[in-house]
Amino acid sequence: MLSDPAFQQQTWLAGRPGYGDATDAVYRLVEDTWLDRWPAEKYVGTVFRDTEEAVLVDAVVLRVLRVLHEVGADASAAAYLDHPDWPDAVRAAREAHIRLAVSDGDSPDTEPHALELVRKLTRIN
Repeated sequence: MLSDPAFQQQTWLAGRPGYGDATDAVYRLVEDTWLDRWPAEKYVGTVFRDTEEAVLVDAVVLRVLRVLHEVGADASAAAYLDHPDWPDAVRAAREAHIRLAVSDGDSPDTEPHALELVRKLTRIN
């Protein structure tokens, strides 16, 4: 979601249901993971395969947090997408997404899953 500008335009700006909005995606990246408080390096071996993945994710977090702190916690999708630093955040997210997807054997060009499917895929039985 964070790495796909077309998705952001067609989903977040259009208000397409089932995917959340820009604020949801930002909070899933930084707050739900605690990556706003701890470096991704802390998760090498559990969430990330190696330091390269961690460094790429940290770069995304820093860029996204910079935008978040300027637009505000509950900003609209337009506020994120119009921010002058957002393209840098998207580029960093794309680099990290490609590395993570390829390492998982997935295509980095697959459209993001709807949140309900993500919940099902990540549910612990």
